[in-house]
Order: sequence, then structure tokens, then C-alpha cells
Amino acid sequence: MNLGELTTEARNPRSAGLDSMDTRQLLELMNDEDATVALAVRDALPEITEAVDLIAESLRSGGRLIYVGAGTSGRLGLLDAVECPPTFDTDADQVTALLAGGQWAFVQAVEGAEDDLDAAAADVDGLAVGSHDTVVGIAASGRTPYVIAGLRRARERGARTVALACNKDSLIGREAKVAIEVATGPEVLTGSTRLKAGTAQKMVCNMLSTGAMVRIGKTYGNFMVDMRPTNDKLVDRARRIVAAATESDEQTAADALTAAGGRTKVAVVMLLAGVDAVHAEELLDKGNGSVSTAISAG
Repeated sequence: MNLGELTTEARNPRSAGLDSMDTRQLLELMNDEDATVALAVRDALPEITEAVDLIAESLRSGGRLIYVGAGTSGRLGLLDAVECPPTFDTDADQVTALLAGGQWAFVQAVEGAEDDLDAAAADVDGLAVGSHDTVVGIAASGRTPYVIAGLRRARERGARTVALACNKDSLIGREAKVAIEVATGPEVLTGSTRLKAGTAQKMVCNMLSTGAMVRIGKTYGNFMVDMRPTNDKLVDRARRIVAAATESDEQTAADALTAAGGRTKVAVVMLLAGVDAVHAEELLDKGNGSVSTAISAG
């Protein structure tokens, strides 16, 4: 399919007079169009569900979640990846991203890099992608050469593969085991896929990483009990999480966190199972990191 035939490149009739609208009209139109994105994502939930389960399986087996993208799509993948260590206490390379043009392309556009097929294959090889990994290729158009080549090389190396596009019957979808195709339609500003398409991609990436982390025991209820309290705000959040999760006062929570060496999950198990930090860690190890399982075993 040629670029001009894609729905993400089509002209939106609702915004044909965009430059003659007043500011409020323009913003209302953008807001109305943005309201359609969540519904488009909902239509893709079956494929998103399948992808989350693949990623969780990878993470349980010691593999990685690896995003591959160019431009806005690649930056959204990288953004999701860098937020995982502080939120879920993942290793630095457990969730990572390959961005066409290298990580410098996050802060400065390197538009020609998206056409470099050889670089994509080399980048995948450089990460030693293998059968335990899940590689998620992201491209609003669904036809970005860097992403196509990256997914193809990942598949050749035995990795699980997922495609995330904003057009149906995408080329990247044909390269992947799971094709997530969120039909966001024409943009308010014709062809500017950092708008609705970018919003949809951000939403799906949030679902992929958060859903997989919940599945592998990185949460307890809706508490992020594996977070890293690396600054004053996060130390305060950890204390409040421990207090709320265990229905204890904040001083008790603070004391447990100190005894647990600042590890939120360990502190929660200590208080709920009535054990010391060493025993709490043993219970978590036996329960594959799940607080609920550890408490039951305690």
C-alpha cells in the first residue's frame, strides 16, 4: 500500500478549515478527535491481550521486552522502556528500545534513519535478541522500513514478535506473530501521526508493559510494590504504599521499609506475613516474586 493510501495520511474533512478556526474551535475539534482514540484501542484489545501474555512469558523466562521504532513511534517505545526500572524495579535492559538513528534521535529528528534496513538488522543483532525475548515493532503507518527489517531479523533469531500500527493490513503486521492495528483514522493536521496515532501508541505501550508487569507479580492489588524509592517523593510514596497495603500506620510502614533496606515489596510481606526481612525474601523467592503467593505461603 502506498503512503497516500493510508488512513493516517488521509485528509480529515472535519478539520478542512483548520486555519480559519478560532483557538477554542480548533482545540474542541482536537479534543473530539482524541476522544475516539480510546475506542479504537478497545477494538484491538484481543490482540493486545495476546501480546501482553507473550511479553509476560518472556519476562518470566528471563527474556526481555524490546521496542523497535523510528521517529515519534520509536520515542514512545523508548519512553515506555525508561519508565519501567523506577516503576517496576526492572533491570536496565529488561525493557529496552531500539530507535532508528540511535538514542540521540530521541531529542533530535534523524528522519532518514527510518529507511536503513541494514541498521535495523545490526541493531537487533547487537542486542543478541533470542527466543526468550519479545520484540514489539511500532510504526503508525505500519510500513516503516527500519521496523519491518527489525521485526524480520528478530523473527529469524527466534524471538516472539508483535507489531503495533495505526493502519489495517499493515506491512509490519505481516512480519509479526501478533498484529495490533489501532485504526485511529485521519489526523486533524493531515499526516501528523504524533497526534491521534501517537496517543494510541502511547496507550498501547502503557498496556503492554503494565499488563505484563502485573502478570509477573510486580504489583500487589493496585499497588506498585516493586517501585524504587530513589528520591524523597518516591520514599514518601513507598511509605504510603506499605501503610495502605498492610493497613498499618506510617511509622510502622517506615520502620518496616528501613528493616527491608528500602524494598517496598519485602516490607509489605514482612508486615502481612509477620516475618523478618530475610524470611520475607525467602517467601518471595518461592512465590516467584508474587506478594499474594508469598503471604499465602507464610
